[in-house]
Amino acid sequence: MNLILLGPPGAGKGTQAAKIIEKYDIPHISTGDIFRDNIKEGTDLGKRAKEYMDKGELVPDSLVIEIATDRLTKDDCKNGFLLDGFPRTVDQAKALDEFLAGRGDKVDHVLDIEVPKEELMTRILGRRVCRKCGATYNIPNMPPKVDGICDVCGGELMQRADDTRETVENRIEVYDSQTKPLLDYYKEAGVISRLDGTTGLENVFGVIVGILGD
Repeated sequence: MNLILLGPPGAGKGTQAAKIIEKYDIPHISTGDIFRDNIKEGTDLGKRAKEYMDKGELVPDSLVIEIATDRLTKDDCKNGFLLDGFPRTVDQAKALDEFLAGRGDKVDHVLDIEVPKEELMTRILGRRVCRKCGATYNIPNMPPKVDGICDVCGGELMQRADDTRETVENRIEVYDSQTKPLLDYYKEAGVISRLDGTTGLENVFGVIVGILGD
């Protein structure tokens, strides 16, 4: 089962991704993780991506596609995958379709988690991360037992430096402008399911299981 997970920052994609890969035993492939792994391992693809990133430039579509599809050739993707962060553009989506078609495969489902902007703002501005273990909390929806202290390791909780109103608004706007054509592309292909991300984590996952089956 080949899946794509879409949703704006703060929509709860990370939580749903963890549940999906556990239930369906497929790898979670995050573009950010692929880039970091390639750069850390010093691969040719990683070195080329790092050149753009070090200059503060966007990595071009052609290289993003090359890195993402290279990851899909690995053995753990033989029975499917969950893509997160790729594709981001229609050109990337078309390249993915061509790559999969080349091996007699296709995208089975695109899951789009929708959350209104103000709810996203509340969630992200309320996000706190443990300095020691990286556990994530949300002050309005999933607060720690003791204010400012991690339930898991007792470490100090902090707000990410880029979780400011201005930065978050910009990230949401960029996501919306980039993703709208992508949603239309997958709607035309008949593989997209729109999910109401405000109904609670377990309810959203229940809908996902209803779509994908047991």
